[in-house]
Amino acid sequence: MDFTISENLKRIRYDVEEAKSKYRKTDDSVRIMAVTKTVPYERVNYAVSEGVTLLGENRVQEYLSKKDFYDKNAEVNFIGHLQSNKIKYIIDSVTLIHSVDSIKLAAEIDKQAEKINKCMDVLIEVNIGREESKSGVFPEMLETLVYEASQLKNIRIRGLMTIPPIAKSEASFEKMQLIFNDLQAKRIDNTCVDILSMGMSSDYALAVKYGSNIVRIGSGIFGIRK
Repeated sequence: MDFTISENLKRIRYDVEEAKSKYRKTDDSVRIMAVTKTVPYERVNYAVSEGVTLLGENRVQEYLSKKDFYDKNAEVNFIGHLQSNKIKYIIDSVTLIHSVDSIKLAAEIDKQAEKINKCMDVLIEVNIGREESKSGVFPEMLETLVYEASQLKNIRIRGLMTIPPIAKSEASFEKMQLIFNDLQAKRIDNTCVDILSMGMSSDYALAVKYGSNIVRIGSGIFGIRK
């Protein structure tokens, strides 16, 4: 038994509920995702036994080496940068891809999803801080990408994801909330915009304040990576 994971999850759930009570409706759903990068599957499964229902995978090869051992009570999302030639390896076993940042990638996901008769839910990744080191579409290009991707028959846009600059989290989250609300209000065909994925171990409570309904937490649950 890993009591550290148990205690970490208790604290995170408390923080999320505290943020909701201050800034959100009490019945708003905020899912806590356990980010499993470098974490052995045994520890991941312990987190699932403690009530985690959502796992986040960053790397295709690592995911493939662990997925058969995961507790099937949790669903898996892919949250890392995704290369087009690796989509075929994950398309059948993940429920949401968070990191779509180009029509080329969206089209390849659509192609691979069609092969297995699946409609793949995706999020568009927004580079809200305009950082060269990060993936994601710039905010002014978001609507164009959404309209283009919405024409594809085997993907469905569910919302947005971002990783903000560390020093500018609050301002970035506030901007993302406005962008998300605007996109949601447009009601673009073949979209169902209801997910805003933002916030990690260092800033998840702040993200909840600004409307995030998936917070992606790795070290906050499992400890610092070795």
